[in-house]
Amino acid sequence: MRASDRRIVQALPLFREMREAHFATLMEAALLQSFPPRVALIREGELPDFLHVIVDGAVELFAGHHDRETTIEVIVPTTTFILAAVIRDEVYLKSARTIVPSRVLMIPAGHVRNIFGRDSAFARAVVGELAQRYRAVVRTLKSQKLRTGAERLANWILQADAQNGSTGHVTMPFEKRLLASLLGMTPENLSRSFAALGADVVASDTRRIVIKDRERLVQIARPTPLIEELHDP
Repeated sequence: MRASDRRIVQALPLFREMREAHFATLMEAALLQSFPPRVALIREGELPDFLHVIVDGAVELFAGHHDRETTIEVIVPTTTFILAAVIRDEVYLKSARTIVPSRVLMIPAGHVRNIFGRDSAFARAVVGELAQRYRAVVRTLKSQKLRTGAERLANWILQADAQNGSTGHVTMPFEKRLLASLLGMTPENLSRSFAALGADVVASDTRRIVIKDRERLVQIARPTPLIEELHDP
């Protein structure tokens, strides 16, 4: 593992305050691998062998039931997945696959649980990350239950733009089909939601979105800190 990658991982809140010796133990047992797009990393219903840390690329967390499938979350560097299953040693409730070429660090689940019981700083960080993930799930659930498709899309565009420096230009790292699933709608509903926003508010092609009237987009989105984490412009 390159020293630069090790520093990136150690800078994560989950590992930042833990004892150096314990972090070294985790890294000595870890594997850093590169994957092409569309590779299944974990499958729901299986017990976790590793805690995954995405270092480069993007990973889709998704779930299926009979002939239906939905996107739960898109993970980008640098963060872990799926911590709750690893700590509890219970089956995954989600699957994961790469969206683009990705590098993923895999830390054996048994080592993570062992250090969790021995390092109080690491244990506090685990609790903090699990709480953060829980709040993110609640935010997503509220958005999908309380907002129209156009409102969800408008808020997603504003959030993506804020993360990109509020330039007014958003380049999606994935297909619109995946965006539709992420927002809890069909591709047809996503197209109707873009139409509802209006071409004078946003313009879009295959993967590029341009905000043409930010004030109007905010009026449609009606963002609130009780649903999404707001970013300063």
